[in-house]
Amino acid sequence: MFRKNYTVKINLPGGIVAAGDLYAIVTAAERARVSHMQLGTRQQLFCKVADKYGPGFLQELEQAGVSFEANEERFPNIVSSYVTESIFTMQSWVSEGLYKDILDAFDYRPRLKINLVDRNQSLVPFFTGNINFISSDIGNYWYLYVRWPQTTQLHAWKDLICSQDIPRISRHIEEMMPRKRIGDTEELYATIQQSGPFASIPVRSALQGTAFDLPYYEGFNRWGNKIWLGIYRREELFPLPFLKDICRICLDTRIGQLYTTPWKSLIIKGIEDKEKVLWEYIMGKYRINLRHASNELNWQVEDLNEDGLRLKRYLVRQLDLDDIRTEGLCFAIKTRPKTGLSGSVIIRKQEEATTGQRKVLDRYDILHTPDFNANSKDYILYREGVEKENLPVYLVSLCKSFYEQQSRKEPAALRLSDRAVSDTAIAAGVRPVFQCRHCLTVYDEQYGDPAAGEPPGRPFAETSPDYACPVCGSDKADFGPVEKTTPIKG
Repeated sequence: MFRKNYTVKINLPGGIVAAGDLYAIVTAAERARVSHMQLGTRQQLFCKVADKYGPGFLQELEQAGVSFEANEERFPNIVSSYVTESIFTMQSWVSEGLYKDILDAFDYRPRLKINLVDRNQSLVPFFTGNINFISSDIGNYWYLYVRWPQTTQLHAWKDLICSQDIPRISRHIEEMMPRKRIGDTEELYATIQQSGPFASIPVRSALQGTAFDLPYYEGFNRWGNKIWLGIYRREELFPLPFLKDICRICLDTRIGQLYTTPWKSLIIKGIEDKEKVLWEYIMGKYRINLRHASNELNWQVEDLNEDGLRLKRYLVRQLDLDDIRTEGLCFAIKTRPKTGLSGSVIIRKQEEATTGQRKVLDRYDILHTPDFNANSKDYILYREGVEKENLPVYLVSLCKSFYEQQSRKEPAALRLSDRAVSDTAIAAGVRPVFQCRHCLTVYDEQYGDPAAGEPPGRPFAETSPDYACPVCGSDKADFGPVEKTTPIKG
C-alpha cells in the first residue's frame, strides 16, 4: 500500500531553532521537493513529503540528529515562553539561559505535553499541557498544574518545583500517571514524593495573575536599541526559499536562533537598525504581508487542518465586514475531538451525523470561559448546534457580552475623587491626534513618545522623519489624524 505523502513533524524544544539547523532542515526538505513548511500550535515544524522522496528525507534528518516523527504523534513538543523573553516579558527571573538549562536537562522524549511558561507574559497560554510549570514570585521555583490526558480539569500541585528538578519530576509523573485513577492527584503526589528527594517548597499562596491579553506579535517592533520581527502567514505556509533566505541573513548578521510561537508565527530577535533594510528587502521579495489586523491574529486552528482554516477565514471576514472589535479575546476552532487548543471562545464542530444516506450539514457549539480568560479550562456552553452561516451572529453577540463585562471593571484611574464634580463643569473639546492605520496605536502630542525621543508637547508634524509606530514599526506616513474628545474644565 503506497502513501500519498509523509507528514513529518520536527520538534523544536521550547520553540527554539538555531539558524544553521533550520537552514540544514530546509535544504534537506528542498532536495525532497518540498515547497513549504508549516508551524504548529506546540511550536513545532511540519512538512509533507511525497512518497518517492520520503525515505531519503527521513534518512537525512536522522543523520543530522534531528528529532522527528513521520505520520504519527507520540512525542509532543515541549512548549516554552522562551520566545517572549525581553520583548514581551520584563523584570522576570526567568531568563533565556535558565530555559536552555532546563530544556537541555531533559534526557528522555516526553509522551505527555509539557509547558514551561513565565507567568509575566501572555503570548504563550499557560495550561495547554498535561504537565504545566508556571513561574512563581520565588526565583527558580515554579507552580505545577497537572491535567490528565483527554480531560480539562487542572490539579494544582502542593509544592513549588525547583528548576533543576523539572525534567526529573516530569519523567516520574509521566511514568506514574497511567497507573493512577484519572484525577487522583493526591495519590499521584504521594507516589512522586517517594521518588525524591526534590528541592521543592510548599505552596503558600495560590497562583495569581493568569489573565490572558494577547500582544500584537507581527511586524517590525522596537526592542531596546534593537528590533524584533514577527512573521505571520494567513495560510500557515512558509515557502522554503523564503526560510532559506532568512536563515542566511541570520547567519550573516550573527543572529544565532529563531523562535516559534503557539500562534504559528516566527519571531526573529536582535536585528540591528542598519540591518533592517535586509529584512525589508526579503519581506518585499516574497510579498510577505506584515500588516495584518489584530482581529486576525487572535485565532488558533488545529495543525494541518484545512477545514479549520477555511472556517477561520470565513469568520474573520464576516467579523471584519461588520467592523467588530475582538481585542482581548482569543478564539479557537476545534474540528477534531480532544485537540487541547486553548481560547476564551471555542467554536467546536459537532461530530458528523447522517440521516439515512444523506449527510447532515455541519453544526457547531460555541463555548466560552466564565470570565473570557484564555488560560482557563472551564467552559460555558453559549450556543449549541449552530450552522456555519449563523456563527458570526452569535459571535458578535458574545463579543458584546465580553465588552459589557469589561465595562463593569472601571479602572481606578477613571474614578472620580471624593469631591463633587458638577456636570456643567466639564465641556467637551476636540483636538487632533494621529493614529497608525495598521495597529491603531495613537500619537498624542500632549504626551509625545519619550521612548522614541519625542517629548511631550511636540506636534506630530515636527516629529523626526524617521519616526515609526512603537507597536508595529509602521512608517510615519502610515499615521493619519483622528479626533479625540478632551475634557475641558469650565
